[in-house]
Amino acid sequence: MKPLLYFLVLIAGALCSSCMRNGVPPAVVLLDKAAFDTTLAGKPVSLYTLRSGHGLVMQVTNFGLRVVSLWTPDRNGTYGDIAVGYERIGRYVHNDGERFLGSIVGRYANRIAGGAFTLDGVDYRLPQNNNGQTLHGGLQGLDMIVWDVERVTSNAIRFSCLSPDGADGFPGALRMTVHYVLTPDNALEITYRAETDKPTVVNLSNHAFFNLKGEGRGTITDHLLTIAAGLITPVDSLLIPTGEWMPVDGTPFDFSTPTRIGDRIEDDHPQLKYGRGYDHNWILYADADASERTVWWVATVYEPAGGRTLKVYTDQPGLQFYSGNFFDGTTIGKYGEPVGFREAFALETQHFPDSPNQPHFPSTRLDPGEVYRHTCVYVFGVANEPEAE
Repeated sequence: MKPLLYFLVLIAGALCSSCMRNGVPPAVVLLDKAAFDTTLAGKPVSLYTLRSGHGLVMQVTNFGLRVVSLWTPDRNGTYGDIAVGYERIGRYVHNDGERFLGSIVGRYANRIAGGAFTLDGVDYRLPQNNNGQTLHGGLQGLDMIVWDVERVTSNAIRFSCLSPDGADGFPGALRMTVHYVLTPDNALEITYRAETDKPTVVNLSNHAFFNLKGEGRGTITDHLLTIAAGLITPVDSLLIPTGEWMPVDGTPFDFSTPTRIGDRIEDDHPQLKYGRGYDHNWILYADADASERTVWWVATVYEPAGGRTLKVYTDQPGLQFYSGNFFDGTTIGKYGEPVGFREAFALETQHFPDSPNQPHFPSTRLDPGEVYRHTCVYVFGVANEPEAE
């Protein structure tokens, strides 16, 4: 879609945001399903449209479970697509700029040091795909797999996948289901479930990139962020946790109250230099036993110009905040606009990076007979001023 057409779509949204057609406001321009219909590795790929019934519209593909577009209104009722994505399947298949746009990541989200870990005395070697480390599962990863579509309704879709024993070096055949649901209160609820036939490690997450102004509409450094955490896991120059827990009080990592992302991002702090900005895990809780954890609020983002808000809820112990430090304009979004430096952010609910090599971190071990469960909820709304939970 050309930039002029995108502008006309926004104007149409302002004029008629309350009208609906099959749950889709007329201001929402859906991507062409035909641009995603294909076959990869003998399995069908397509594009699916979900609607909350109250204005939230999302399109996803079963290739890596990518959130391709996500339309929400601002405080004036003007619709915008706030998820960064591509307009056709080939750009995802060939990693056209950024591999992980909107996708599920795993079998181990985030980094594993040196691409190696030991489990029950057995050493496992993984593909090193990020400065000698394993990032988001390795070379194949769950983002590059065609998932089976088990069930689709107007507001929900359920996917499943069997990752074979030894995939990207991980032990155990891992059977997974992921469920995306758009709720009546305009939330995207993501639930994960996994089981294994031999001991393994599991850490799944979603890597949606957001800009609450709209894809390709400028910086995210003016967004206000709140994170309900007082500690991070500091990293070394390769972005691997040192094993320490660093208090955020008095540092650029303190988002306990609504704070502009860009206010301190250029501060002279070694952690910011390692990540070229924020690319760190906030500790939401540190106890090893998460079996009784419930879903609770952990973060809020507020965009002041349009008033869009994003609240994050999860039952996971960590939250990775990434401020788009490695976008450089070479990634071109679905509307023909480049995604520049710090023009998108990610908030990934997860276990901690490199937990298999950090025994005092909450465990990511999964044994036969156990069930891995993970819930992440992104709630979209509007406000006239920054707010927390």
